[in-house]
Parts: sequence; C-alpha cells; structure tokens
Amino acid sequence: MAGRDGIDQPWGTRTPYGPGGEWPVRVDRHLADGLAPADVDRWVRSAAVLHSNGDGLDIAVKDGEIVGVRGRADDRVNRGRLDPKDLFGWQANASADRLTTPLIRRDGELVEASWDEAMDRIVEHSKELLAEQGPSAIGFYTSGQLFAEEYYTLATIARAGLGTNHLDGNTRLCTATAAAALKESFGSDGQPASYTDVDHADVIALFGHNVAETQAVLWSRILDRLAGPNPPEILCVDPRDTPVARAATLHLAPLPGTNLALMNGLLHLIIADDRVDHEYVERCTVGYEDLKAMVAGYPPERVAGICGLTEAEIRAAARLLGSAGRLLCTVLQGFYQSHQAAAAAVQVNNLNLVRGMLGKPGAGVLQMNGQPTAQNTRECGADGDLTGFRNWANDGHVAELARLWNVEVSRIPHYGPPTHLMQLLRYAENGTLRFLWVSATNPAVSLPELRRIRSILAQERLFLVVQDAFRTETAELADVVLPAAIWGEKTGTFTNADRTVHLSEKAVEPPGQARPDLDILLDYARRMDFRDQDGAPLPPWHDAESAFEAWKRASAGRPCDYTGLSYEKLRATSGVQWPCTGEHPDGTERLYTDGEFFAQPDHCESYGRDLITGAPVEPGEYRAMNPDGKAMLKAAEYLEPHESPDETFPFALITGRTIYHFHTRTKTARAPELQAAAPESWVEVSDGDAKRLGLHEGDRAAITTPRGEVRARVRVGGIREGVLFIPFHYGYFDTDDPAGHEGGRAANELTMTDWDPVSKQPLFKTAAARIRGLDALGGAR
Repeated sequence: MAGRDGIDQPWGTRTPYGPGGEWPVRVDRHLADGLAPADVDRWVRSAAVLHSNGDGLDIAVKDGEIVGVRGRADDRVNRGRLDPKDLFGWQANASADRLTTPLIRRDGELVEASWDEAMDRIVEHSKELLAEQGPSAIGFYTSGQLFAEEYYTLATIARAGLGTNHLDGNTRLCTATAAAALKESFGSDGQPASYTDVDHADVIALFGHNVAETQAVLWSRILDRLAGPNPPEILCVDPRDTPVARAATLHLAPLPGTNLALMNGLLHLIIADDRVDHEYVERCTVGYEDLKAMVAGYPPERVAGICGLTEAEIRAAARLLGSAGRLLCTVLQGFYQSHQAAAAAVQVNNLNLVRGMLGKPGAGVLQMNGQPTAQNTRECGADGDLTGFRNWANDGHVAELARLWNVEVSRIPHYGPPTHLMQLLRYAENGTLRFLWVSATNPAVSLPELRRIRSILAQERLFLVVQDAFRTETAELADVVLPAAIWGEKTGTFTNADRTVHLSEKAVEPPGQARPDLDILLDYARRMDFRDQDGAPLPPWHDAESAFEAWKRASAGRPCDYTGLSYEKLRATSGVQWPCTGEHPDGTERLYTDGEFFAQPDHCESYGRDLITGAPVEPGEYRAMNPDGKAMLKAAEYLEPHESPDETFPFALITGRTIYHFHTRTKTARAPELQAAAPESWVEVSDGDAKRLGLHEGDRAAITTPRGEVRARVRVGGIREGVLFIPFHYGYFDTDDPAGHEGGRAANELTMTDWDPVSKQPLFKTAAARIRGLDALGGAR
C-alpha cells in the first residue's frame, strides 16, 4: 500500500488482466501531510461519496479528526482503488466555513439561532399551510447524496405524515432517465448487469458515458482489461474527444440532440444483417415486430445526415455491436440530459435484448447513476417513485404501503402522477407551493435557466428551508438554514449503480451543532406530532439501524429486496448486491439470468409511457400488451430538438463534468489539491472553430444563449466542430456575489427550461449558443 498522485495520474498504474480473470488488487491511500499509517488511531468503514461508483474505503481517524482514506482490498467494487475525489475530498469535512449553527432570516439577514427557534419556525409554517391550503402547499427537494435510512424517513414523512405529493430528488437531473428506461424495458428499476461484467466482455459500448471522469475507478478496471491479453473492443459515443474516446476502437461524435436517430440506425443495421438472437427475442420479449418496422425507416444514409456522421462510421459501429459475443453497454448523461433522453436510453436496452445479451457474464446493460446514493433515492421513494419500486397506478401497491405505515390508504396521495421537480418549481412560481425544504443539494447552481430559478427561490411568499453542511448559493436565499452532518459524521447505508450496498459508519463528531439528516427529519416528525392509526409516533424508528430495519420490511418481496442484509453483515462483507434475501443470502450479481423480468402486470413498478408524448399507459392496455411480464421492445421516431443552432446562435452548447469536481463544488472546492487542479470554469472549442473565430488557448470568451451570458477561459480542441462544452460545477459561493444575483459564471445561466417527456429529466445538452472572444490580442493570459 502506498500513497499516489491522484491529480496527475487520476487512474493510477495499470494492473493488467485477461478475460474471465480476477481484477488484481491495488490499494490506494492518502493521508494528511506528515502522517504514516502507524500514526492513525483507527480506521472506520465507509464508501466513496463524491461520485456514483460506490468504492469501499476506510476513513483514517486521529485525535478525533479525519486525516485520510484508504481503499479496501476485499471490496467487490474497487479492489482497493480510489478516485481522485476520494483521495482528497475528505478535507472538506474540516473546512473552517462549515455551518455549525442554525440560521434564520431576520430583517432580511440570516442570523444565528437555536435549534428550537429554527425548528419552531419550520413547524409553525407547516401547520399554518396545512390548515390554510392543505398538504399540497408543502414540497421537498432532496439529494442523491444522503443515506437510504434518511430517504426512507423523508418519504414516510412526506407521503404518510403530511400527505403531500410534492417530493423529488436532484436525481431528476442525473438519473431519472436511467430509472425511466429500465422501467420501460424491464417493468422495474434495477440494473441488469454488474461491474464484474467488465471482466468478461469482449465489446464494451459507452453511450454518452465519459466513465473516465465520472467513475474513475471503473475506468481503471477497463484500462486494466485493455492492458491485458485479449482486450475488449471499445465503442465510444460522445461529441467530445474524452479519454474514453482516445482509448476506443471506434469513436462516434454525433451532433447533440441526435442520439435517438443514431440508435435507430444501429438497430436498423443489426436487424438487417440478422444479428438478432431470435430464440431469446421470441422467448423473453414483446414488441419486436413494431421495433423492426420503426427502425426500417432509419437506413445509414438518413442517419448519417441527421447525426453528422459518415455512413461508414455507422456501419462500423453496427458491425462491432453485432459481432460481439459478450456485449456490455453503459449509458449516462450524454444520453440522459439530451433531447428524447428516455427514448434513446431505451434503444440501448433494445440493442441488448435483440442480441440476447443479458443475464450472463460479460453481457448486460448498466444505465448508470450520477451520484453515490441516487439508487437509494429512487428505491426508497424520495423522488417521483413509490417506495420499494411500487407502482403508483396499482391500488394494491398503495394499499400495501398504507398497511406497512399503518395509515389510511387515503393518507397517501395517489390521485395522480407524483410531482416532478420541474412541475414543483412551476407550482412555486405561480404561488400554489408555499413551502420548499431543500436538503443536500444546491438548485441555485445546478438547475437550468438560473435567473428564473433564483427568482422563484427568492420569492417572499415561498418559505425556503435549506439543510446543508455549507452556506451554498441556495442557502443564501433561504428563510431557515439547518446545519447538517455529512459523510464520516453519521451512519447509514448506500447503494451504487450496480446495486452494491455498503455501510458507512460514523468516524468523527459533526462540527458545532450540526446534526445528521436523519435526526433532523425525525425531530420534525416528532414536533409535528405525526401519528399512525393506532396513535403511535410516525415514523416509529429512532436511529439509523432501526430505520434500516424498517426499510428492509418495506423492500420485502420487491425487486430491491434488502431482507437478507443487516448492519452486522455489511460490517463483515465489503459490499453486497441486492436483491439479498434468505434464498440469496450473498446477494445477486446479475438480474434476469433466467429470462424472467419484474414486468408482470401485478408486480411491475410502472405500466410505462408513450416514448414521444410521455402519456402514461393504462393498466388494461399494459395487461393486453404484456400479459406474461416479458421484457418490452419499445420504439420511437426521432424528432428535432426544440432549440437548434441558427444564424444568431450557431453553436450547440453542452454541459458536463470534470474528474476533479463533484456537483456544485461544495466539497471538492474545499479540497486544496482538487481546487488547484481545476480552479476555474472553461469553454471547450474545436480547433477549426477557434481558428475561424480567432480564439486561442487561455483567451477570455463570452458565451451567450437566449437565457443569458457567462464568461470563461477558452480551451482549444477536444470537441467536434459546431459544439461548445462548459463544466456545470462552478457557481458563486467563492465570489463577491455568493448568491449569484449578477450571474455571469455558472453554466446553467445558459441552459433552458425543457425536459424529457418520459423521465422529466431537464435537458442540459441541446441549447443553441454563440461565442465571442474578449481578448483583442489573444493568447494565454
């Protein structure tokens, strides 16, 4: 074990291995300057929290403070490796500007208050609004970074305590399309594949998934396969020249907003060349003839024109996918945040289904997540989903949940679809939503069209509660700010993108009066005096472990069954994949190995939606279409984006991530090594566009869309012509305008209010923009 340079060598040294082999161990570590492992008082079990990969790690503690981290050699996800953000991000816990006491707004200013003062204000407003307008006046917007126990508690309070339908998570921004695509194809959320499929695949296709920067450890696993014997071939679909693209066998760089057309074209060739597993399709799926008829209209010559690719490129990609013996496909934000997001992601599922590539080593789909606990937000029901992957449109599922919570069925709002974030904001904008509680997320930087978002959040008629560890841009607009404990300061479980559950234990005390999110939520429930039908407190649990046991009962019999897990088991085993039951006590590596799906009409999580309009499929229609609960092949026609480049705004603007920052930098900007690696925002411009416009590396430039303007330094190269890229991480908390009233820096000043009709995920990759240089002389300055 040795410390390593996680900045200049973000993926570390290679440990090659061949197909079917076991990924070699390489344990990474980083300790505070001057400390050696022998100086550490104790190591505390946890997992990575600054990305979605779910790497098991231990927290080093000395004199009651976090002083470093190390990977765990026996962890099934990372085999000891750590992401650069893991190596350095822990330093944020000890930042001098942590929130340590509640704040309340008095005479226009946020001032320190006691917990009783802050909670009394929240409870007083809650009760007034319940009396005046009912529960629909109150809404919650949470995160993909809390623990399962906290999400389940929040869902119980919102649905059974208050009875509001207004609860969503910031997973709406990153993985709502993953959940939607899985439900559309398989009847329920839940990743079919496992990270271990990298060890077996002979073709790995990454669709809009810059795994090198979003999941650095998983990319290390792929790099080690590429360095070993009989390496897999790689297909990369991304308009940028990313590290994945540079390592790929074939790189397709389609125009933003054309992913669905590309996928239809690839399926056209797969079917035309008869690369179809007809036995699997007949036995396990419905909808093949409709899919075949739809994609027949997407020959490569048409698709090439739509996507800005050559016919040869499209045919080469189809040959690669069609000839694979073990095909692993992954999908992320390049598809999820684009035009027709769910429809395009579903076509990736279709690709694996028609090729019979599910449920066996090296073959499967990973509709990836963007945050460490996004999976928990969805499965616990702290977003638009119903707890335990239950079906909002199935009265039996709602009644089952009512029995579990011991409340009347009518207490759980199920009169219509749950409110997604973008609709929730509209309700706040028009004044019907009067109370919004934001936990562990920062919408004043992360949501599209920020000028509008700030105007909504700053309204006097909206009572805004922010629960966070730092005074974020959103906290600057709040009426009450609650100081929260973060990773390393509380105990709970979280689940990564391949269904692996880890236990993260409390290592140190939170600073000042900061409290775990679970404690804050339970305090609110007790002060509101929520009760079940027998008069018992609701929720009845009192700490993290009792909340986990309650969540296990809620998951019993559902696809995400946790009943075989316990804190004791998770302390002994470094990562277990759900479903974990008495029948499968060691967890489940792959779903659908027997060709059976969670799609039976009485069991499925959703009856699905029309991929073009988003209109829900009626229960009777679903039963007629899929009575046996098979996987569903769904097709959709390509439509042009609502906003395309024109003479005034000739570029397509996309936003995304860098490996050195996470979300809105609330933690990573407070880690010196990470902040130094990426201290300011930039705009990426192709070589050709830069020459044409007289732009040079390091120049200052103004980027404008119909929503606003931001300024950033130019980086030349690494992207297809006609496309601009800006990272979305950079806000205003570290400027002289911490609320961002003046704008001018955050990428989301430029993005638009529009969303996918099926997943309701906002679009961050189809805006039209222009760019102009601000430095007359050019050159790096």
